[in-house]
Amino acid sequence: MILKTCKQASAWAVVICLTLFLGGCYSFSGTNISADVKSISITNFNNASGQGPASLQQWVTEDFRDYFQRNTNLRVMPQGGDLQIEGQIMGYSFSPAAIQRTDSPANQGGLDQAGANRLTITVQVKYTDTKNPANSFDQSFNSFFDFPANQDINQINRGQINQIMDRLIYNVFTKTVANW
Repeated sequence: MILKTCKQASAWAVVICLTLFLGGCYSFSGTNISADVKSISITNFNNASGQGPASLQQWVTEDFRDYFQRNTNLRVMPQGGDLQIEGQIMGYSFSPAAIQRTDSPANQGGLDQAGANRLTITVQVKYTDTKNPANSFDQSFNSFFDFPANQDINQINRGQINQIMDRLIYNVFTKTVANW
């Protein structure tokens, strides 16, 4: 009985030591943030594209802030953070995707038509790491969503834009604090 208790105590001691040791150099949230970094500032994104819904810049800014707040222990601030993200929406564009050739008796050579349309959103992100400037960058990120060719562009909804933004923000997140 005493031997079993000693083995259990030793196992718990190992678990506690590993937890304390690994806690200083690895975060289980998937981030790789230095212990001296306490805050992140995300300024309002401007819509330099001049396209998209009127509330697009508000959605983008809020989505970035929400994502970083949910997935890090950093305090999200409007400016002056240890990590800083500034950005602009550079593109909100529609283009045909999945081009298909249709044959019809009137058009013997066939007609190229879009089988789907694509909405692409591009953001320019300037990231500043005030604690380790070597991590800083200024880079463009984009993501897209394909929707049926018969769906009117004006019918694009917040849910479809969210799908684009989720991928976009994930890419920025991994480049900034996850270092993947």
